[in-house]
Amino acid sequence: MAVRQPAAKAGARPKLDLQFLHRFLGIQKVLFPSWSSQNVLMFLTLLCVTLLEQLIIYQVGLIPSQYYGVLGSKDLDGFKTLTFLAVVLIILNSTLKSFDQFISSLLYVNWRKDLTEHLHCLYFRARVYYTLNVLRDDIDNPDQRISQDVERFCRQLSSMASKLIISPFTLVYYTYQCFQRFKHMQIRVNAEPAAFYRAGHVEHMRTDRRLQRLLQTQKELMFKELWLYIGVNTFDYMGSILSYIVIAIPIFSGVYGDLSPTELSTLVSKNAFVCIYLISCFTTLIDLSTTLSDVAGYTHRIGELREALLDTSLKSQDCESEWGLDRAPGWPAAEPADTAFILERVSISAPSDRPLVKDLSLKICEGQSLLIMGNTGTGKTSLLRVLGGLWESTRGSVQMLTDFGPHGVLFLPQKPFFTDGTLREQVIYPLKEIYPDSGSTDDERIVRFLELAGLSSLVARTEGLDQQVDWNWYDVLSPGEMQRLSFARLFYLQPKYAVLDEATSALTEEAEGELYRIGQQLGMTFISVGHRPSLEKFHSWVLKLCGGGRWELSRIKVE
Repeated sequence: MAVRQPAAKAGARPKLDLQFLHRFLGIQKVLFPSWSSQNVLMFLTLLCVTLLEQLIIYQVGLIPSQYYGVLGSKDLDGFKTLTFLAVVLIILNSTLKSFDQFISSLLYVNWRKDLTEHLHCLYFRARVYYTLNVLRDDIDNPDQRISQDVERFCRQLSSMASKLIISPFTLVYYTYQCFQRFKHMQIRVNAEPAAFYRAGHVEHMRTDRRLQRLLQTQKELMFKELWLYIGVNTFDYMGSILSYIVIAIPIFSGVYGDLSPTELSTLVSKNAFVCIYLISCFTTLIDLSTTLSDVAGYTHRIGELREALLDTSLKSQDCESEWGLDRAPGWPAAEPADTAFILERVSISAPSDRPLVKDLSLKICEGQSLLIMGNTGTGKTSLLRVLGGLWESTRGSVQMLTDFGPHGVLFLPQKPFFTDGTLREQVIYPLKEIYPDSGSTDDERIVRFLELAGLSSLVARTEGLDQQVDWNWYDVLSPGEMQRLSFARLFYLQPKYAVLDEATSALTEEAEGELYRIGQQLGMTFISVGHRPSLEKFHSWVLKLCGGGRWELSRIKVE
């Protein structure tokens, strides 16, 4: 069984060291996968736009000295020509600056998409999300790293991109909002129920769909902001010649006719654009130091998560058996036989190495339901984790001879798992694409199973099976209703074997008995964890875990 790894030392400050460089370059390979990729072409375009922008800024910076000449010589025609040239250069510079911001924003969106999807691919592979959230302590808050840290890293990097590459003098002058943390929080908090449902693939798809909707909204906003940027930047730079236009009025009207060219130049210089530009550059320089610090921190957190995901994926020997995908090597290709599990001298230990079960040999066959009982902490749920492939046994072999999913084996975890979506999506979860054998999704069938589960009123509360709801299912359903909805899902999928981990603990004995009776009528064989003696009549065998690795297996007498 995988043992929880020790937590990394807290409080360590991010450093600009070789590890930072290694992690930063690793992330760049994701952002720039090839020389012909869209991100490389956009980055080169940004580089050209920024170089041209710097050339225009230099020309704008020369305008004040030219104003000294035309105003000093009182050349009205020269003043008009120079003012026209200045306006053209400022509009051109404002447009280039706006496109600089626009391309940087598009780069941010593309980088965020590529990096998030890359981490999603690693996170949802072979139940890595379960290992990372439940069995490891060294990576804190993977959901925050994927959502918030990636967003901030890409935003900061895109804001620095054009300023760090241009030239040394530009580097001297120049130098973050959660997407769908809800979705990652949902996976982190419900990692084990999701793993029991083999839900990694579908949650990967649903999380990516939310990402696409978010990024599409951001792109639409950026296109709308482009013209706003052009207007704002134009007025920002227009201030550089406004002072000259204002002072030109009294000069050409003769108010300063008695001043010498030198005195006039001194007066004009008080409104010099260069001073404004230098102040702006020094402010940007201060901002750059903070940005570099932020990027270093995000690089370490994202790089550390990426390394952990890659390491966990490579070490995982468990091939994720997603419903609708190929089976793991060695699994029977024929239809499920009359045996679900064979355990031979299996031993299970807790993460602290405390023995829970020793030398358990067991065969679970169709029609021979098994009830697992015992005190708290004796290993009941741990045994189900081993059956579900979430944990490894410390000794012995566990064979699963039946597929996961409809007409095979389905797990109902102790904590019900619901995703965001309609009532129909809750009942058929994890969706028809993942359940290729789930049968028709007609309304009558779903409503019938909801009625059998005692939830006929839920259709009216949600205003239909396909009505989008704006609530969290965990907030609006009582614990009993959540367990009933899990059974409606169970009835809909109709597995041959149902593994239930105290799936009726929030229900009365009467309601519990009714749900088990319906399951029997649908042809299910139960592997149940429970405490109530009333459950014995729905099972053929009882496995009592006594603690310290001891156990007792006995046949239930039929009265």
